[in-house]
Amino acid sequence: MQAKPKIVVLGDYEQSLQRFADWSNIGQRADLHFHHEPLLGENLYEAVKDADVIALVRDRSPFNAELIARLPKLKLFLFTGARNNLLDHQALIDRGIPIACTPGGPSKETTAELTWALILAASKNIVGQTQLLQQGQWRNPESVLPMLSGQRLGIIGLGSIGGIVAKVGAAFGMDVVCWSPNMTPERARAAHCEYVPLDTLLQTSKIVSLHLVVGQNTKGLINKERLQLMRADSILVNTARSALIVTADLVEALKMGRPGKAALDVFDIEPIPTDSPLRSTPNLLMSPHLGFIAEPIFSHFAKGMTETIQAWLDGKPIPLPFK
Repeated sequence: MQAKPKIVVLGDYEQSLQRFADWSNIGQRADLHFHHEPLLGENLYEAVKDADVIALVRDRSPFNAELIARLPKLKLFLFTGARNNLLDHQALIDRGIPIACTPGGPSKETTAELTWALILAASKNIVGQTQLLQQGQWRNPESVLPMLSGQRLGIIGLGSIGGIVAKVGAAFGMDVVCWSPNMTPERARAAHCEYVPLDTLLQTSKIVSLHLVVGQNTKGLINKERLQLMRADSILVNTARSALIVTADLVEALKMGRPGKAALDVFDIEPIPTDSPLRSTPNLLMSPHLGFIAEPIFSHFAKGMTETIQAWLDGKPIPLPFK
């Protein structure tokens, strides 16, 4: 009797994939393994070394050429969403291993929602105010809070997410400006924003929100020199990619008080190590990469995974090959 193919599902931290799709047929036809914990290095290799199919949530485990070369049985690599920055796609292509992805769901909308949750929580000091009440106190001098209306919102990267964030800022009565490497005044005006140079945006904005893709020209864009340009009362928000900011520079900048605060949803290492200096950095609001963590998105992920694996088991074309 031919052995069942081994299918390994990685990165299901939320333990949601089996809640949002029916895996019973796949479980009957394959040796199916779910991993809910972060896996790296040899622990990752041990989990996937005999896999015929690897199905990964986003880019939660890195797969470089060296690791892929150690996977002789691999016949299909699948990840959720449309992009995986920690996968050596060429190493799979060179071996003729198909790469599949899944629909991403409304991740742009939910990331924009979280961006505004962080902006509002940081600017209104919601965590500090809650702690005050939990300590049996009421208002204190720090409860006199600034308004966003009339302030400048600087959007770095005016794509789909940045565009939504900009619209909300305008609805709040903010002065919305933008910059990106390829931005033009005409494109900015079409999105009801004003184009300004990056240094001007950093120097004048109360809120600076990052929405760029990481590339050669944007990695480490927000470094020590640019952080020093920011207002002492400004808030830097990043729900895009951690590599846009030099983390060590941000830690030191927050200690020096410029910018005044930061709010992060993305980090160089996820989950954040217990000894990370970020955990004790002053004036830093953090959320555990919640930008795309929403029921509609994980429903798309789960159904996309099961449909792709089912098609592979049936010998049919995979529904959404990576291009």
